[in-house]
Formats: sequence, C-alpha cells, structure tokens
Amino acid sequence: MTTARPTASYAELGVAYGEQLAAQGIAPSMLTHKWQAGDLIAPHSDIDVRVVLGQAPDSWWEWNERLASAHHQAVLLDPTHSRLLEHPPGFAFTISEVDRNRVSPAEISTWTLITGNPTALQRWKSRAQMVPWSRADERFYRGILDARTGGRYQLEKDSTDNVHHDLDGYRRHCVAWHYVAPCWFASAALATRTRCPGKTAALTQWHPGELESRAEDLLRLASTVSGPGPTPARLLRTAHITVDGVLRHTPPPRPLPEAPKTDAAAWTMTAGMLRVRVARWIYYLNPPPGTATGYLIAREEKELRSARNTLNRLADRATGDEALLVKAMTALLPPAPTTANTLRDLLALWGRHRSVVEDFLSARST
Repeated sequence: MTTARPTASYAELGVAYGEQLAAQGIAPSMLTHKWQAGDLIAPHSDIDVRVVLGQAPDSWWEWNERLASAHHQAVLLDPTHSRLLEHPPGFAFTISEVDRNRVSPAEISTWTLITGNPTALQRWKSRAQMVPWSRADERFYRGILDARTGGRYQLEKDSTDNVHHDLDGYRRHCVAWHYVAPCWFASAALATRTRCPGKTAALTQWHPGELESRAEDLLRLASTVSGPGPTPARLLRTAHITVDGVLRHTPPPRPLPEAPKTDAAAWTMTAGMLRVRVARWIYYLNPPPGTATGYLIAREEKELRSARNTLNRLADRATGDEALLVKAMTALLPPAPTTANTLRDLLALWGRHRSVVEDFLSARST
C-alpha cells in the first residue's frame, strides 16, 4: 500500500518518482525533466520527465504497463501530484541514441538531471550547444511560436481540472509561463541562434530594447502568481502586447541546411515519443481517484498527428524492410480526435499488432 507523503520540492518529487519506477522494476540509467529548476514554479508547474535507458527493454508493452503503474502510485503519494505529475514521461530514449546524436539538441539543452550521471548529462548538453544551427532548430523553435501566436493561445484551453486552489493565480501562471515565456524562449533562440536551456535563462539574457522592463515584470510575476494580482483577463491583454513586441525582434525564417542524419534523428524523436504512449493511455483511462484526464486525452490527438506526419515523410525516403515497417506503424496511428473510446480502440489495435509496435520502437535503439 502506498503511503501518502507530501513533496517539499521538485527535486524531492523527482526522487520520489524514481523510487516508484524502481518499485515497478524500472531502472533507467538517467531521469531528467524538461526545463531548468528556476522554470518550475510551485505549486503550478508540472514536471515533464524524460527517461534514458541503458538499452531497449525486451518488451516495450510490458515496460509501459509498469511505467503506468509507477506513475499512478506516484500521484497517489499526495493529492497535489495530480497537477505536479500531470502525465507520464514525454519521451524514452536509450543511451546509444543520445550518444549518436539522434536526440534533438534543442530538446537536450532543456534537460535537468533528476537521477543519473551528471557528467554524462553535462557532456550531452555541452555537445548540444556546439552542434551547428540547422533547419531542425528553426522547426523546433518556430513550432513553439506557431502554436501560441496569431490568436492560437487561448487561456480557457489551459485546463484547471486538477487545480483545487487559487485558480486566478494558476491562470496568471498560465498566461506568464505557458504563453509569454515560451514565446520569449523561442524568439531568443531564433534571434541568437542559441539553444536556450530554459525560459528564465531567455528572459534574463535576451531583452532587446524596450523589452527589458517587460522581462523584469514577467520574472517578478512568475515568482508571485499566487495571492492578489491583476485579473487573468487583464494580464492576458498585456501579454498580447508583450508577445507582439517579442515577435518584432524575431528574425524571419532563413534558408538553412538540414542537419546530418536528419531522418535518423526524426525516427528516434518519433519513436522516443511513441514509446511512452501506452503508459499514458493506460494512466489516462484509469487515473487515481479525483484526478481528471479528459483534457489530456484530447491533447493526444496533436501528438499522434505529429508522429503520423513525420512517419509519412520517413516513408517517402525509407527503403526495403524499414519502409515497410514505417508504413505499418503509420497505419496504427489513424487520424481522428482522441477520446476515451478512441484510446481504448488504439490500445486494442496496438495489442493486435504488437509485433509491429515492438519492432518499430526498438528498430534503431542501438
């Protein structure tokens, strides 16, 4: 039986999460989370875990079942974990894949160690900063802007289902840290051709011209979102002005070469994301009592659409058995909105074609 234990910090939360993984027989070589410590603002930020394995498991399916159980138990440790551990990990990679430059440098640059070898992580992060800027970086950072600008960010879509106190504070956090700060982060990277480690670093280091005071205001707001403050609607109006100013300092797209081994990296990033889907679906369909996952189920459509688009591009360039494998895996990602029923159907579909799923997820892991 799991004993409830409040978590005092994100570092302790990460350690507790690793303990739950170990209890389920999962022993990763490294656990990291996206973003730097200063980017995680208690009690509103969730921790987005990445798993690095010594080698691919014998069965990704069974590994996912254990991962879902570990995540479930970690959320049961404390009621606040339904928000702080909003979802199971976002990616799973092998050490070999990271060592062979198959993981996006822009992604690695944001990693913070939870458990594992700090020297290895620092080596990967240092190398990620030295890799020449490429079209893949432009896609990565412009994708962040494209998802939020032009009216695409909608505060009401930032779900409060697992937030049980200080809703206005949480909504202010969403405006500051889910909308303005990511845009600032992406624009800073594009303007300086530097892979920023996090939102706070971008706000601290890049504030051209009139944006300096805006950066200071945003950093101050991020640390004081709880308690009295401007209404979320008023803050959102100010946020739009700030983002417009950031975009004016963002360079237009420029022709750039593709990075070496682009297709190999695209395969690994897509496989890395799909390797944790079954755990997510199991958790979303059977969450702990009092935990809402409907909005997370709906968000799966975006992830699966991205995977399907990448696999379609890979299929056009792959040959032989790899081409057949990519096409078979693509067929297991039918285009449709995601609901509880469609996720159950997907689990059943993947179960019937388990050999295809296992083969794709492990195909280039060594």
